[in-house]
Amino acid sequence: MADIAAGGETLVLGIETSCDETAAAVVARSADGKARLLSSVVRAQWEHHRAFGGVVPEIAARAHAECLDEIVTLALQEAGTGLDEIDAVAAAAGPGLIGGLIVGLVTAKAIAAAKKKPLIAVNHLEAHALTVGLTDDLPPPYLMLLVSGGHTQLLLVKDVGDYNRLATTIDDALGEAFDKTAKLLGLPQPGGPSVERCAKTGNARRFELPRPMKGRAEPHFSFAGLKTAVRQRANETAPLTDQDIADLCAGFQTAVLEAVVDRAAKAIHAARDELDGELKHFVAAGGVAANQALRTGLTELTAKEGLSFHAPPIALCGDNAAMIAWAGAERFARGLVDDLDAPARPRWPLDSAAPKVRGAGVKA
Repeated sequence: MADIAAGGETLVLGIETSCDETAAAVVARSADGKARLLSSVVRAQWEHHRAFGGVVPEIAARAHAECLDEIVTLALQEAGTGLDEIDAVAAAAGPGLIGGLIVGLVTAKAIAAAKKKPLIAVNHLEAHALTVGLTDDLPPPYLMLLVSGGHTQLLLVKDVGDYNRLATTIDDALGEAFDKTAKLLGLPQPGGPSVERCAKTGNARRFELPRPMKGRAEPHFSFAGLKTAVRQRANETAPLTDQDIADLCAGFQTAVLEAVVDRAAKAIHAARDELDGELKHFVAAGGVAANQALRTGLTELTAKEGLSFHAPPIALCGDNAAMIAWAGAERFARGLVDDLDAPARPRWPLDSAAPKVRGAGVKA
């Protein structure tokens, strides 16, 4: 690592344990903000949760504790470095499942204390928001669609630490809607990839399904009604054949795409107003941003609006520690470090000043 240090790069170890992926990564950040991903190790836990049809928080926390030391060691080995050579350690401190967050954050604190390294407690949402700096060398400002199992938001990313939430979901997050639709139709979890695969052989026009919130002036989202409509069509058609399931998946995915593109278009206009017309980039991030139909629809929208479209590689759309390490590196470069008493936070909005939205189950 002597050559890296000589080149003026900062090494940051990142740890991610906010849900059901145990991950560690090392990134290098140069003095001029250029990034190099040196390692990224992710271990999924889904086999531990499959029998329950969803993530069980207690099982997730236990699984993180059992393997995190090994994952950190693998990430350091892959990067060709060690704890003595890193400059800072970053960990996801929220939002997420509190048990898992505590496992990762306590591990990071132990490393920071033992090796006398700075600690950065990273907001998981901020890590998603900044990932394109790592993958595309794209600095703010830009408009971002964050779509995951727990969050669906449109955020104006003005700078590191400066975010304006333009919209959120008033009920289910999009990833949650995909998962629940898959479960309803008897498809394996995680639901997003299962629905996407099944939709490829389906007729999206067979079943009439709503386009939630489409045409509304404000760019908020809603997916509970769409999920209910899928259930109703499934009950009316039962017993379901494989083709019925494929057609329902195709119809659901198309309804999602049309609704999201409509909401994104509204947000683009709002963001332009706030930036005095200087908006140039649109970013999609989070696990659902891996959906190819969604990427295609957003690419077409942004091209029509004269914006460039960016999304991380598929491997970095879901939860990973590379994004945690990079967010940590960006904050560290600005002197934003945390004390060893930094708390784990199950809820931690990026824009705490955003107005409340009417509706049950709003994701803050």
